[in-house]
Amino acid sequence: MDREREIVECVPNFSEGRRAEVVDAIVAAALEAGPVKLLDREMDANHHRAVVTFAGTIAAVEQAAFAAVAEATRRIDLNGHHGEHPRMGATDVLPFIPVRGTSMEACIALARRVGRRVGEELALPVFFYEEAATRPERRNLADVRAGEFEGLREKIGVDPAKAPDFGPPRIHPTAGAVAIGARFFLVAYNVNLESTDLKLAKSIAKQIRERDGGLKCVKALGFFLEDKKLAQVSMNLTNYQVTSVERVYAEIERLAQAAGVAIRESELVGLAPAAALPEGVPERVRLAGFDRRKQILEELL
Repeated sequence: MDREREIVECVPNFSEGRRAEVVDAIVAAALEAGPVKLLDREMDANHHRAVVTFAGTIAAVEQAAFAAVAEATRRIDLNGHHGEHPRMGATDVLPFIPVRGTSMEACIALARRVGRRVGEELALPVFFYEEAATRPERRNLADVRAGEFEGLREKIGVDPAKAPDFGPPRIHPTAGAVAIGARFFLVAYNVNLESTDLKLAKSIAKQIRERDGGLKCVKALGFFLEDKKLAQVSMNLTNYQVTSVERVYAEIERLAQAAGVAIRESELVGLAPAAALPEGVPERVRLAGFDRRKQILEELL
């Protein structure tokens, strides 16, 4: 394989959306550890979460990912952490995505190597998810994270179903646990309603998400954004080729209109492949602040 053309993407999510200096330190640790390219970093105070995207060769990404998890473990304490987004760890999720010149199998092996090291050297319970899952019931991240930090603190080491794949059979006292996986491109996408009705956002989320009989490859939750004073439908589109951004927007618009509510705007969190947002789609879905040069993966690579 031509290692010079090999590109893997890593998109760690950290449970810190309010202290820029902490995210700065995590990013710096990753960049110092491996010759990777930082593609994007976003913080959300309401969700109390940061999403960082970097890419490089498998060897470089492996070193950068471990360094980022180690720095987050040192700096983030989940005791007293409160945000809209579910979380179980300082580094909540650590996915690897094949981009060019590599395969899903290589990313699964990468996830397993990093997971073993995180478990052994950082004493973090590690759960493999999506394509890297070691058992069917752990493919879905929501199932792995059920109970979050506080619930898992009581179950790991007691409930055999919560036994980690690597690491100690107990929660880390401040950094929790981490889900490490390999997956296809995920589009993190939010739709903000022209309403403060959290109940409506939760109802729409339930109607559109796959697990409740909605759209395929859609995970969704309803939140209230305190700073914007509005309700939000927050989503992960796990395969935009199956359910597109435009399709999910249209369904949310239909359900909101039935309740007499309009859509204010939508948001892309992090990056997306060009095929997920074809020309004209950002305008039609009212994608706020979208910049193709900064938010389309191919443009940055």
